[in-house]
Amino acid sequence: MGDAARVDDESAQAVRPAGRFRIYIGSAAGVGKTCAMLDEGWRRHERGADVVIGFVETHGRPRTAALLRELEVVPRKQVRYRGTTFFEMDLEAVLARRPEVALVDELAHTNVPGSGPHEKRWEDVLELRDAGIAIISTVNIQHLESVADAVEMITGAKIRERVPDWVVRSADQLELIDSSPEQLRRRMLHGNIYPADKVPTALQGFFRTENLVALRELALRFVADETEEELLRFLESHHPSKVWDTTERILVAITTAPGSDSVVRRAARMAQRAKGELIVLHVRDDDPEGASESRELAALRALCSDVGGRWIEVRGEDPASTVVSVAADHQVTQIVVGATQRSRWDEFTRGSVVRKILRVAAERGIDVHVIARREVRETGAGGERTVGTGERQEDTDGH
Repeated sequence: MGDAARVDDESAQAVRPAGRFRIYIGSAAGVGKTCAMLDEGWRRHERGADVVIGFVETHGRPRTAALLRELEVVPRKQVRYRGTTFFEMDLEAVLARRPEVALVDELAHTNVPGSGPHEKRWEDVLELRDAGIAIISTVNIQHLESVADAVEMITGAKIRERVPDWVVRSADQLELIDSSPEQLRRRMLHGNIYPADKVPTALQGFFRTENLVALRELALRFVADETEEELLRFLESHHPSKVWDTTERILVAITTAPGSDSVVRRAARMAQRAKGELIVLHVRDDDPEGASESRELAALRALCSDVGGRWIEVRGEDPASTVVSVAADHQVTQIVVGATQRSRWDEFTRGSVVRKILRVAAERGIDVHVIARREVRETGAGGERTVGTGERQEDTDGH
């Protein structure tokens, strides 16, 4: 019976699903990431979870050390490297202990050579997670690969330890630990972050107020982007036809008619003022485009790139419905279209794309802005003449 039970237990562990992954992210050292991690570990311990400390760096801070409480600490591995003794997380020991939850500080840390099978701590963390151990970890925004170069330019400090963005984005929970620059500098002055002899240099260097403001904005934007992606995934699976006005996304529907470039620029200014995303949409029919139209599209595509927009091109026989459908799929909050100069009889007999967009968009709760196209001058055999939207591509106005 005992042997059979042991075999069953080993089989269950062998198929143990991957553990959940939680990361506390902050703008700089001292915001409270490690304290938050230890508090969460203790909370789970008091609820009966098997929690161990795989690695926590207190940096000699008494308050942080006090938060270790009675949590079990897996002994660190002692490693000699170039005549110096280092203490690293013992990955093999944590794997052998097989807790429910492991607290592992400083995700971007580079392991001392010879301390284990991996170069980076994030690789250790992923192995623990894949073994079915839930992980709670910490990281500062400057260590993310996508922003490290920007942080170096802002602060002048070399960012040597980096973690791929996909590792952080793979977390099941990403929580921002925020602190104002003023509060961080006060903590520094009170000796709660660095030793007293390092405080003046830190305050005049990395911890200058303008640096902390920039780092805080980077952290807030990263977490906001992740939250937005999470919301979009939720809406796609639960409310595919509903637009939630959580952030501005502006879609400008363009044609190759004269003046479309001015409509794109106007939409770009709207997106900039709203601090939102700009999407430039071109709806094509099934007919191949002529050479002149291709040149115009290329110019509009280049303009889209210049103003920081995202280009989308789709085929659709019903331009108005296609525009609104694409807008809904991308959680667009505002649609911008160029006004046409078609005659009332033409609109009556062939219909107005703009009016249909207004009607269909209203049903989806999407605002529509109709912008007057700038007229341009063309010179031909008959001399100079004014060309408006209604004189070209009349069958594709507004898409």
